Amino acid sequence: MHLEQVEAERRRRQEDPELAAAVVAVKAYQETRFRATYADLLADPQHAPAALFFLNELYGPRDFGERDAQFARIVPTLVRLFPTDIVQTVAQLAELHALSEQLDSSMGAALREATMLPLDPDRYASAWRATARAVDRSRQIELLGNVGRSLANHTRSALLRQSLRLMRGPARAAGLGELQRFLELGFDTFRALRQPEAFLQLIEARETTLAAAMFDGGSGA
Repeated sequence: MHLEQVEAERRRRQEDPELAAAVVAVKAYQETRFRATYADLLADPQHAPAALFFLNELYGPRDFGERDAQFARIVPTLVRLFPTDIVQTVAQLAELHALSEQLDSSMGAALREATMLPLDPDRYASAWRATARAVDRSRQIELLGNVGRSLANHTRSALLRQSLRLMRGPARAAGLGELQRFLELGFDTFRALRQPEAFLQLIEARETTLAAAMFDGGSGA
């Protein structure tokens, strides 16, 4: 279901080049905003890998088409090959990705209709308010935390990490190489964090505070 929603957003943009261009602008601005909001974490050797994981794998402008295609093609295989805890993490990731793409499309539509490009903090915040999707933004932040916690919890199980390593060959043979890469990177990133819960709470707090300010009339800086 979630992957179908992602594909629907992709088709919508393919059919509307102006919307696609606006969404690209939204994603680019969000990457810049993330780097500014978390400049302290990105400059800290202990937290930089986790911050970059959020930016590059969960929240940034990267094209996840290959990963999406793998998910959609092999969901039954995924359930058979991977442990239940891993499957649940992937399900949360799929929901997060679908919601993020929907919100980006809504933002792009608002920007185009109001002729608010190029983006700056005030125009970005105005676009968020125009979407009227404060509840969905809160859910997006919640899902970010959920995926992070799932990955962090996996690091407590040496057996699960070993199982994941053993899945490397079968996963690639089954066409799941991108999914395998994501899971291993997430596992290793959060295993290296001394206080993953504190990191996740910080991300959630900053995102929640910024969202509240924007929907209340503040800027998106």
